[in-house]
Amino acid sequence: YAGPQDAACDSCTGRKRKAVKSCLVCLVSYCEDHLQPHYDSPNFKKHKLVDPSKKLQENFCSRHDEVMKIFCRTDQQCICYLCNMEEHQDHETVPAATERAEKQKELQESRQQIQQRIQDREEVVNLFQQEVEAINVSADKAVEDSEKIFTELIRLLQERSSEVKQQIRSQQETEVSRVKDVQEKLEQEITELKRKDAELEQLSHTEDHNQFLLNYPSLPALRESTHSSSIKIRPLRYFTDVTAAVSELRDKLQDVLRDTWRNISLKVNEVDDLLSEPETRTELLRCLQGITLDPNTASIFLLLSEGNRKVTLTNQQQSYPDHPDRFTVFYQVLSEMILNGQCYWEVEWKAGGTDGCGGGVNIAVSSKNISRAGKSDGCLFGFNDQSWSLRCDTNGYKFWHDRVETPVPGPVSSRIGVFLDHRAGILSFYSVSKTMTLLHRVQTRFTQPLYAGNYLVNYIDFIKCSRSVPSLQVTDQNK
Repeated sequence: YAGPQDAACDSCTGRKRKAVKSCLVCLVSYCEDHLQPHYDSPNFKKHKLVDPSKKLQENFCSRHDEVMKIFCRTDQQCICYLCNMEEHQDHETVPAATERAEKQKELQESRQQIQQRIQDREEVVNLFQQEVEAINVSADKAVEDSEKIFTELIRLLQERSSEVKQQIRSQQETEVSRVKDVQEKLEQEITELKRKDAELEQLSHTEDHNQFLLNYPSLPALRESTHSSSIKIRPLRYFTDVTAAVSELRDKLQDVLRDTWRNISLKVNEVDDLLSEPETRTELLRCLQGITLDPNTASIFLLLSEGNRKVTLTNQQQSYPDHPDRFTVFYQVLSEMILNGQCYWEVEWKAGGTDGCGGGVNIAVSSKNISRAGKSDGCLFGFNDQSWSLRCDTNGYKFWHDRVETPVPGPVSSRIGVFLDHRAGILSFYSVSKTMTLLHRVQTRFTQPLYAGNYLVNYIDFIKCSRSVPSLQVTDQNK
């Protein structure tokens, strides 16, 4: 039986059974028993059965109680045939099935886009996961290697400390032995001198003059000390010079460690500089930057839509409010966000026109300080020192900066990759197709925050920023 949340059979009397199908022709829901005629009778072959629905009555017109089988495109609503003959008679109407088929096609395209975005995001997530693993492996290896190196440094210092200690002790032993040897000889000399002094004292007390004179010549003469040359008076500091030398070594090591530590800290804190020049699209996508456009900078002939990821060049002025950041002459627009650190985005474009003259787009990065009002060089991407611009058209590429034109060889591609490393001062443009080709590379010093910029020229109709891979897609609808 049908519960509160179930669609009930409209043919059951008394307690309603649970419906198993709803008929879009009969606009009635049936239980399994009452549905059987739709399977058995050929009269119901063209009826469309769908999963049971409690909202079948919404298919009836509230005014005429008729089935709404018509769709009014003017009012974007379903109507019955009586509504179509009355208040909707001058409107654009089509059978509801026709409108459904078109909307179904759009729905499928939207699903494909969503699925593609999911796939792209999953690929990027996988890349980031790989990067996390690579960071962890590299960090562990760096810690292990640095510990080994510091252990080796400690061992070397300990060896040097042991050598100094051994040298000091050896020299101490030598010096002590030398001093004690001289000391022993001096002590022997003192003993001999004391003996002689006693003899002289005894002679000096002899009262008999004759005895004194007879014994006096027999006394040996006092010889000069043989150890006097070994006696040197030295300051009592001996090994203090060693301490001073070791202290000097310590101070020098501290200076070296301090200066080297700054370099080590810089390397640790700037690990991302290792990716300053990625070589593959996979590496570039790790620096993926979503791009949205700033409506306050867009020319009044540029229509922004799709969350400010699409800009259309139109013949009608847009009702933008006055803003000092708006480009007043050139069909230009800047991104909303500042391009910090390492950034990568892609630009997809298509030249318009059938007469061979094609069209082009300028893909740029620019300082926010670029001029906005008027048509001077200070306002145009690539014609001042505030911006760098790659001009793309069907004939090839040209790079502009500060009014200097540089021809850029390379395969013409409908997709251009842009890589910016603000800190390293690197700006690179790539042709993106089945392979990645570096078109042009700039090495400079960026002193101001930078923004992505785009200039639509000639027959270019619109630029679109993709959500899955930030890109600009340029086509031509006017032609």
